[in-house]
Amino acid sequence: MNFLSKHIVTILLVAIILLAFFMRLYKVEGNPPSLNWDEASIGYNAYSILKTGKDEWNIPFPVHFKSYGEYKLPAQIYASIPGIWIFGLNEFGIRITPVVYGTLTVLVCFFLSLEILQNKKASLFAALLLAISPWHLQLTRASFEASFACFWISLGVLFLLKGFKTSKFFSLSAVFFAVSVFTYNSARVFTPVFLLAIFMIYFRSFWKQKKAVIIALILFVVLLSPLIPFILSGDVRDRYKLVSITDDAGLIPRINENRGNSHFPQPLPRLIHNRVTYVALYFTEHYLAHFTPQFLFISGAPHKQHHVQGMGELYLFEAPFLLFGLYALFRQKLKYRFLLVSWILLAYIPVAITNDSIPHALRTVIVLPTYQIISGLGFVEIFKWIQKMGKQALITGSVMLALVVVISMSLYIHNYYILYPVAYSRDWQYGYKQVVGYINRHQNEYDAVVFTRHYGEPHIFTLLFGQYDPAMFQHDPSLIRFETHDWVRVWHFAKYYFPDLGDPGTTYADILASGGVGLDIPKDKKILFVGKPGDFPTSAPVLETVNFLNGNPAFVITERK
Repeated sequence: MNFLSKHIVTILLVAIILLAFFMRLYKVEGNPPSLNWDEASIGYNAYSILKTGKDEWNIPFPVHFKSYGEYKLPAQIYASIPGIWIFGLNEFGIRITPVVYGTLTVLVCFFLSLEILQNKKASLFAALLLAISPWHLQLTRASFEASFACFWISLGVLFLLKGFKTSKFFSLSAVFFAVSVFTYNSARVFTPVFLLAIFMIYFRSFWKQKKAVIIALILFVVLLSPLIPFILSGDVRDRYKLVSITDDAGLIPRINENRGNSHFPQPLPRLIHNRVTYVALYFTEHYLAHFTPQFLFISGAPHKQHHVQGMGELYLFEAPFLLFGLYALFRQKLKYRFLLVSWILLAYIPVAITNDSIPHALRTVIVLPTYQIISGLGFVEIFKWIQKMGKQALITGSVMLALVVVISMSLYIHNYYILYPVAYSRDWQYGYKQVVGYINRHQNEYDAVVFTRHYGEPHIFTLLFGQYDPAMFQHDPSLIRFETHDWVRVWHFAKYYFPDLGDPGTTYADILASGGVGLDIPKDKKILFVGKPGDFPTSAPVLETVNFLNGNPAFVITERK
């Protein structure tokens, strides 16, 4: 009994960490139901680095991976190498990395909460909330770069606060913050802005240890120096244009449309509808959308890969704890209250300047630890209030909370494991593994394989699930890529061709008649076709049909003998 009393916090923390690990690991290779194309790209490029020291574009150890032309940041890809080396190029080998750092984020959340709140009960509750968080679980059971950024930012904040007590930790904090900038684009904006805000808020504390702070700042700048060539290049501007609300391709037509629909006399339409008002309006709308009860507690984000749908990013039972925590944060005048508030207010700026689906769970997951920490404080405050009512009230409140947590988790688990994969397998590009498996078993029987790109990027799934030798791909003389204004597609390598069988010139009939535009497959060649339903006439022999998990057909496989 004395041992339990003495080590109860450690025992509970270990239990929470084990729960976090189990909830991220359980059936991770099959749910989400398939690797999406970003996971496939991360996995194959990590495999390519492991085998050859070069990425799929034949670039040695790049700081930016060109991938589909969006230039992925390197941290997630390099961090995925150990998992792939140990477990192989498969779903488990790729997803074990986010499972591990997702679990470690829960541990960091405990110590960060302890540093801020100085309360073990609150910190345990904060860690528990993150361990079972639908928001965090969704993004650490698949290889999402944003959740990796959340880990490094949390670690950076933890050692920043430790630096106020022991200055040597400032340099370690600088390293962690620098790594966060190499994980995800949101962190590129958030991290420097957040650090500037914290420096201004706690200037006096930093000034007392200015020598250590200067060293840490120099270290931070030096570590970020590899980014300078990319930032100065046109590639970063092109990437920003793709997602920015200031993109002229969409901005100018929308402004002109609003002016045309206006009933005000001139020059009022021009004064009301212009770049400044448009950007200000959309920025504000996008920013505030992330503070609504709908996003946080009721329906969550609309993107199917980023959220299970039908529930909030946070459990509904967290709402009172979060509100009480916010109240207590300022009532008690906690030293680091403005750090938490700055973290929350600044985390939504990167996504507010984009034109993506809003609200956005992926680009804003870096904010999540703050909600759990504040809720942990609210938990302690609420139970202090209940405790004043007597022992019976405390027992009743504890039992009720336990029941609510268990019921909430049960509903989430039912949604995630039973409903979600069936309803949204298409959103996860389900079917590619099954198709590539068929191709691998039969490709020696054919001279060419024509694989539709209707669902997006079939080449990367062919490489990954075919365990294709990266060196062969890098140096393939038949490799053909073509770049559009916003994307890079692989058209052909080896015996594989990747047209859209619905496009003029590359339909099934076109290929049979003339080889297809840009394909030039001789008429005497035996071809294996992979298309979507409707790509082939009823007279074509159906060799295999691959269905989505809801039973709807995804791919149809046929041939030309």
